Amino acid sequence: MSGKVYEAIKLLSAAFRKKFDDYKGLYLFGAFLDGKDHEDEDIEIVALFDAQDKSKREEIWPIVGKIETELEVCIDLYPYTEDEFKKDEDLYNEVIEDGVFYNPLGITKRM
Repeated sequence: MSGKVYEAIKLLSAAFRKKFDDYKGLYLFGAFLDGKDHEDEDIEIVALFDAQDKSKREEIWPIVGKIETELEVCIDLYPYTEDEFKKDEDLYNEVIEDGVFYNPLGITKRM
């Protein structure tokens, strides 16, 4: 996996874990799953929380922006509760079929 992608996952997980008690982990999906750098692609991530609302999203975006700036990457983040995620059937099916889950510590068993 691209070093910047893994670093983004670690930084997001650490920041979300520190800021939100209900952070459950994240899924990486999309182009970066092949382990290569993709210069013109966003890092696609679904982040899962127990609760999701406008105020939480307002707290999430500065975290994402800071990491994007630090690593010089673009992150396409989808914050969801598990129920909301399952309702977005097209995205859910793509992510569950091909994505890799990282626990709140940023660790996966498929590394």
